[in-house]
Amino acid sequence: MKSKFKINGLDCANCANELERAIQKLDGIKSANINFMAQKMELEYDEDIKEEIIIEVKKVIKKEEPDVTIEEVHEAVPIKKKGIKIILAAILFFIAVTIKFNNELINNIIYIISYIIVGLEIVRKAIRNITKGKVFDENFLMAVATIGAFGIGEFPEAVAVMLFYQVGELFQSYAVDKSRKSISKLMDIRPDFANVEREGKIQKVNPEDVKIGETIVIKPGEKVPLDGYVIEGKSSLDTKALTGESLPREVTEGELVLSGSINLNGLIKIEVTKEYGESTVSKILDLVENASSKKSKSENFITKFARYYTPIVVIIALILASIPPLIIKDAAFSEWIYRALSFLVVSCPCALVISIPLSFFGGIGGASKMGILIKGSNYLEQLANTEIIIFDKTGTLTEGVFEVQKVNAIDMTEEELLKITAYSENYSNHPISLSVKKAYGKEIDEKQIIKTQELSGLGIVARIGEQDVLVGNEKLMNEKQVKFTKCNEIGTVLYVAIEGKYAGYILIADKIKKDSIKAIKELKKNEIKQTVMLTGDRKNVGESVAKELGLDKVYTELLPDGKVEKVENLLKEKSEKGKLTFVGDGINDAPVLALADIGIAMGALGSDAAIEAADVVLMTDEPSKIVNAIHLSKRTMRIVKENIVFAIFVKVLVLILSAFGLSTMWEAVFADVGVSVIAIINALRVLRVKF
Repeated sequence: MKSKFKINGLDCANCANELERAIQKLDGIKSANINFMAQKMELEYDEDIKEEIIIEVKKVIKKEEPDVTIEEVHEAVPIKKKGIKIILAAILFFIAVTIKFNNELINNIIYIISYIIVGLEIVRKAIRNITKGKVFDENFLMAVATIGAFGIGEFPEAVAVMLFYQVGELFQSYAVDKSRKSISKLMDIRPDFANVEREGKIQKVNPEDVKIGETIVIKPGEKVPLDGYVIEGKSSLDTKALTGESLPREVTEGELVLSGSINLNGLIKIEVTKEYGESTVSKILDLVENASSKKSKSENFITKFARYYTPIVVIIALILASIPPLIIKDAAFSEWIYRALSFLVVSCPCALVISIPLSFFGGIGGASKMGILIKGSNYLEQLANTEIIIFDKTGTLTEGVFEVQKVNAIDMTEEELLKITAYSENYSNHPISLSVKKAYGKEIDEKQIIKTQELSGLGIVARIGEQDVLVGNEKLMNEKQVKFTKCNEIGTVLYVAIEGKYAGYILIADKIKKDSIKAIKELKKNEIKQTVMLTGDRKNVGESVAKELGLDKVYTELLPDGKVEKVENLLKEKSEKGKLTFVGDGINDAPVLALADIGIAMGALGSDAAIEAADVVLMTDEPSKIVNAIHLSKRTMRIVKENIVFAIFVKVLVLILSAFGLSTMWEAVFADVGVSVIAIINALRVLRVKF
């Protein structure tokens, strides 16, 4: 069983990791995943214990994070309230620093009042966490450092450290909130209602209550709530949130409309083809909301780093405060305690713990703006290391819009051959089948279709009226031992046999997407080592397409298991850190999409199975979007590495300076708060994408 929850009041990334680990230890919990950026929690647990497990989870949350709730909307401390506290404390601090009263006690009292306003909340959290065994967190570090400063008479620095720490926390809350709002705005495609026609009347209902086959009405300005075909009217649709395309899309009767689009002008009626749970808008929302639950190696590294780094630094600080005064002549305890306190201030790993997940979250959001849905930050990270890209042909590099170019009939008319082929292909939704039915152009009497069976990678065996019919490729003819005349023209050839006798062929041609040529050129500029195409089509067709596109390798006449075998071989050719990406759209591509390091599916026309198996979905079916995804991945990883190197370098430098007494708490504050602010600002850069 799986359940999802909205978490409110969780403002600390490290706390989210601690809470996640605590919940995972509960009996009955198979997995717990807290998505800090999306403020969501997903639990997987044994069946029939939902009520009991939720009670236990709430107990753990109450124990670990009393301010956090999974039941109602609740903000721990509004940003505005935090800001007022900081301003008030800063005014008192400024008064105490600039005005020297005759009695020093007055200055000290003002410092203490300022500290209570801005720091009491942190001290309370530190004490509460210590009672629960959570010692080494940022609240503990700040409380010990500042109270210790008071203890050695450094009143101004004690208040300054807490004041600047809270400024950093305020900025962090603002940055995270901005990032969340950016994603929320981007994903503001969830439909609130559907206007459904029932018994001659229009009823406003929940989209989840609409069934397949019902008719819905979309008025100008409304969101399309469900996928379906236009049966009446025409309009322009804003599909930016789905595909990243800024130009409106014109739709008329018979055209497919995806949920999440916005109807700009005319009134249209749509026949629903998918229930809400299977609709485009539902799948997109689910993908984006859960994307950052699949963590990258960088995020996992930072989580482990913070877990071990902070306790080690605290132990070093204790040694620094106690050992040197005992062994160094004339060394004062107050001086070494001050150094140790500065050491503690620096040690907080906030800059890394928040900025790294924020970078990946921003990258996933930026990709969504371009119509690229990335299912996890681990896939976003891997895209940057892509060395080999393998493409399916039909519907991926080519339009997938086939047209009958030639009908060659033997001992019958072309019309008769086209008719029996169309009847045989009637129940198939393959683009080739659709092109044959389109070319036939007449109503099909399904009573004449006794049975049909699709043979994967071969074709169709059918019983039409009193005749047994074979429609397929050369392999089908050879397997059924039908003597036939081979067609050497470029295109897809359907050979037809009736009652075991060759009856002729139908030549069908596909067009290469204009975008495909651009995509291959750009990929080669981005140092992709190999571009490969796998297709079940004939050798001359596949090689013709590969030559026109400038691909490095092409493998033709492959069955689904043949594609798997080729991918397994190509996986051996990449380097240890390199990744192999497969791009496809058909149902037979699902095994290969799952096998590849990164599977990319064409989302607009691709099959549901391919989209489910893929790690990345391109909503516009444009291969050039792969280049955009790789660019974004490399940019995100560059920002992540910048933050890791910058934060660790500055912290280690100031830690060393603090140990030797060459820095004060002011430098320590910069190494903590300043580095956090800079790292967060840098992480937010990834949200700015051009499309």
